[in-house]
Amino acid sequence: MEDLIENLLYVIIKKLVLHPDAVKVERELTDSGDLILYKVSVESLDMCRVIGRQGRIVKSIKSIARAAAIKNNLRIAVEIV
Repeated sequence: MEDLIENLLYVIIKKLVLHPDAVKVERELTDSGDLILYKVSVESLDMCRVIGRQGRIVKSIKSIARAAAIKNNLRIAVEIV
């Protein structure tokens, strides 16, 4: 199920950036074990495209990922690095 969310993040973010080959999504378990952290890294030039004005795009990406996780009974967090 985690692969579904990872693929979802790849698809969304690769469509937004100018350098889709530089997009990386890493999955980590937190210390408590019930929260999955997804760290998304992009080129520094593409960071503004992913964040958007006043963070609107990144908020939308996080909302979509959380909705997919809730549907699959998972707790996740998405971090753009």
